[in-house]
Amino acid sequence: MALTKEEYRRLIGCFATGVTVITAARGEEVRGMTANAVTSLSLEPLLLLVCVDKRTITHQFLEEAQHFAVNILAEDQEQVSRALASRDSEDARRLIGYRYRPGQTGAPILEDCLAYVECRITEVISGGDHSIFIGQVESGEIMRDVPPLLFFRGKYSRLTS
Repeated sequence: MALTKEEYRRLIGCFATGVTVITAARGEEVRGMTANAVTSLSLEPLLLLVCVDKRTITHQFLEEAQHFAVNILAEDQEQVSRALASRDSEDARRLIGYRYRPGQTGAPILEDCLAYVECRITEVISGGDHSIFIGQVESGEIMRDVPPLLFFRGKYSRLTS
């Protein structure tokens, strides 16, 4: 029997993921969005992929930006994730009120993130209602030695010892 969208969402929610903010710059304009559909793709060459809903403003912005950064969030950054996940907060998506610096590619790097990876978009593949942006890794850095923010069963979570 085929799963409904709701059943699939509940089932795949059992797969714990890290929480990231994807950022990009196009000229003077910057944008960010929360994403957990992010994964390492290849070590030779270094490739990473991120999946973005085709209906979002960020999708078009990424297509035009040609570079993006994956900002891996620390456990104390839940509010950042919530704000940049909200479709109602256009100011947040423009990173208004957030501290960031331009990275090597020009993509914004959030000042307090756990780590980041900057990528040049090499391919965009259609994947249903999302596009898969494949990026060649150009730089990255671990910024803090703290636990990550996690997402599990539709809720934010933290590592426990």
